[in-house]
Amino acid sequence: MPAYASPTPPRTGDVAGTLRLLTYLALAVALLVLDHRGGWLTRIRAQANVAVQPLWWLAGLPARLGDSVRDDAVTRSMLAEDNRRLRNALLVSSARQARLQVAAAENARLRGLLGAAERGGLDVQLAPILDIDLDPTRQRVILDAGSRDGVRLGQSVIDAGGLVGQIIEVTPTTATVLLITDPDHAVPVLVGRNGVRLVAYGQGRSDQLEVPNIPLSADVKVGDAIITSGLGGRFPPGFPVGSVASLRPDDSRAFLVAALAPAARLDRGRDVLLLQQARTPGAASGVSENLDQASAPVQPAPATGTEAAAPASGAGAKPPVGGASPLPGSPRPPAAERGASPSTEPAP
Repeated sequence: MPAYASPTPPRTGDVAGTLRLLTYLALAVALLVLDHRGGWLTRIRAQANVAVQPLWWLAGLPARLGDSVRDDAVTRSMLAEDNRRLRNALLVSSARQARLQVAAAENARLRGLLGAAERGGLDVQLAPILDIDLDPTRQRVILDAGSRDGVRLGQSVIDAGGLVGQIIEVTPTTATVLLITDPDHAVPVLVGRNGVRLVAYGQGRSDQLEVPNIPLSADVKVGDAIITSGLGGRFPPGFPVGSVASLRPDDSRAFLVAALAPAARLDRGRDVLLLQQARTPGAASGVSENLDQASAPVQPAPATGTEAAAPASGAGAKPPVGGASPLPGSPRPPAAERGASPSTEPAP
């Protein structure tokens, strides 16, 4: 380049760019000053944020959906776990409640047994039931108490309702009770309302006893309470046996037959009471001292009008209509024991 050459003049485009930059800088400084003094750009930014809010919502929608799905999964698993835990707790609570209800019922029943014994001033022994045999031909109960516990043959067995039966067999650890509903069992009873003496027989059903040979003239009505008479010396007098549920004539139409609803709960309960006194003071006089013969089967005899047979206290077979007589060779029972009036006895 020659020494005399002048420098290249600036291009028009560069000058224009520099002017624009200076203009923008001046505008920015002016805007900063105006915003600092008036604050009107703040309002513009706020309105712009409102305008672009839907865009921000759409942009954050996938993240929110992912968080919601994850929270729902966690919540579902927690709810399932809580449901399982609460269901198990409910089952345990239900089982405990059932056990408490059973214990409460057992407590109430035992209170009833002990209350009945205390009200009657009885000397009794509580014995749990070990096994039952409610076969129609053998209605018996096995007790978890034996001779080691003071159980004796012939002891009367009761519960809170009334007479249950008597002990017919004793081992060192167990005892067998012949229920009053056994077909081979008979109980001397009387009507509590008027004292009419009768005999109740088992029918092999835990819900029914039968009283045959009731004279048509006897004042026996449906609903009458039937209690032990004490005749025979096996059962103490005054214990409830049942109530008259129905009356019907027998086949001969000469007597009535009563169906009794047992007072004792023979088909339920887990404990019974054993009377310590097999013979109660004040029982009818003239009764034979040999109580073992009273538990032997009785033999049928011809009917003698209104005479009712004195039952064997346990295993006597049911006599035919008209009465029964004791075993051959045994002393003839007195008239009071057979249910007949002393004036009807033949002269010796």
